[in-house]
Amino acid sequence: MHKIVDVDMEFDVFKENDKIASENYRMLKEHNIVSVDFMGSIGSGKTAIIIKLAEKLKIKGRKVVAIAGDVTGVDDYTRMKNSGIETINCNTGKECHLTAMGIHRKIHSMNLDEIDVLFIENVGNLVCPADFPLGTDYRVVVISTTEGDDMVRKHPGIFICSDLAILNKIDIADAVDVDPEIIVKDYESLTNGCKKILKTSAKKDVGLDSVLENLELY
Repeated sequence: MHKIVDVDMEFDVFKENDKIASENYRMLKEHNIVSVDFMGSIGSGKTAIIIKLAEKLKIKGRKVVAIAGDVTGVDDYTRMKNSGIETINCNTGKECHLTAMGIHRKIHSMNLDEIDVLFIENVGNLVCPADFPLGTDYRVVVISTTEGDDMVRKHPGIFICSDLAILNKIDIADAVDVDPEIIVKDYESLTNGCKKILKTSAKKDVGLDSVLENLELY
């Protein structure tokens, strides 16, 4: 005979995350920090885009700090730090996404008066991060042509919850036999044309100025 156990699930994980996310947002706005949560799958180019954007902002005298989110390891953290960005590593252990509480702890370790822009690279995943806002001004989802032309159709949730989408690696679209316009049309259909998807190549510095403009950082 199977044993049946009643479990009281009064604690709402999502509600608690939203509460802390609101605290993060308030804290960052009090210090006039523009914050961006970069979501996207592994290999989409999130790290490269963050590095390129930070370089452009540095030229304009803006102080950028980045949080590198990964399940484990320091690879992305090391790449960002070596590029000259002040970077904080944030490993989640077994979690497939960053949480507002994890970011809350990192924020408290920073000198917020010396930061203009905070870039957060979420764990490489097109599902879980969608349900856990971090309290940033913008949520951006990055995909690449190397992932195929069906990414929007397969993962609509993360595109719906984001403010902006980036289709990266357009310079090799022909090589991987992907038509970027299929992705753009899927995105426009999903969002009723109310949100933008920008085509970029971080490697060739294509479209990144438009990203900064849409994040109101130019």
